[in-house]
Amino acid sequence: MKWEGRRQSDNLEDRRGMSTTGKVAAGGGAIGIIFLLIQMFLGGDNQEITQALQNQLGQGASQEERPLTEEEKLTGAFVSTVLASTEDIWLTLFKEKGIDYRVPKMVLFSEVTQSACGGASGSTGPFYCPGDETLYMDMSFFNTLKERFGAKGGDFAIAYVIAHEVGHHVQHQLGILEKTQGMKRQLSEARGNKLQVATELQADFFAGVWAHYEQKYLDEGDIQEAINAAAAVGDDNIQKSTQGYTQPETYTHGTSEQRMYWFSQGFKTGDINSGDTYGDL
Repeated sequence: MKWEGRRQSDNLEDRRGMSTTGKVAAGGGAIGIIFLLIQMFLGGDNQEITQALQNQLGQGASQEERPLTEEEKLTGAFVSTVLASTEDIWLTLFKEKGIDYRVPKMVLFSEVTQSACGGASGSTGPFYCPGDETLYMDMSFFNTLKERFGAKGGDFAIAYVIAHEVGHHVQHQLGILEKTQGMKRQLSEARGNKLQVATELQADFFAGVWAHYEQKYLDEGDIQEAINAAAAVGDDNIQKSTQGYTQPETYTHGTSEQRMYWFSQGFKTGDINSGDTYGDL
């Protein structure tokens, strides 16, 4: 992705130099944190997950400050540029519809931080909190993505993650997120999971819409990199990797095929109205 020299966002707060250390509380340990990572990556029910996360975080943690490394500064500049791009594109798309778009904020962190939705651990991955309209980005998780996709520095797989979380902000702005969360509380667990899947797939679609309008800055292979990332975080792929079998009734984010399809649809159409992922419910 061509990003050097482009505008960076004014809505980025970097907390990576302010790390909080402490022990994981008994009763969940690493397995519990991994479960939360699976549930929270690229979405999930923030209220339920962050409450569970609070129970996972240790007590008596202390805060330490350190200067950012040159690599961290470079990653921060890349992330800030991607965020600025989403701001420009969604401001334009909303303006075309006569709607005001409030740009979200983004917090970069490592280890532990706080949000309006509760605590966040460096092991839980990125998420969007509608309570403060902020994206929380766990940079150690981004490092995992970069290692998985063999990237150095900026990586379009990371841009996809950011665009997906911004997609949740778009849903929040359009009233979709609150409507679906309210409906989910009235449904059975199985039906609620299907509704959650549709919500996550629409965020993937919106990520694709952003990529559609970002095309002049894309390098060869960028879109495939995003599609590979979408496939990697499909519920079926994650369950096979972690437990050796799949349980479709427990899916909350969609299969690899579904996630790839909806991102691709957004990229192909660039049409915000073509992302009705709820149609089959």
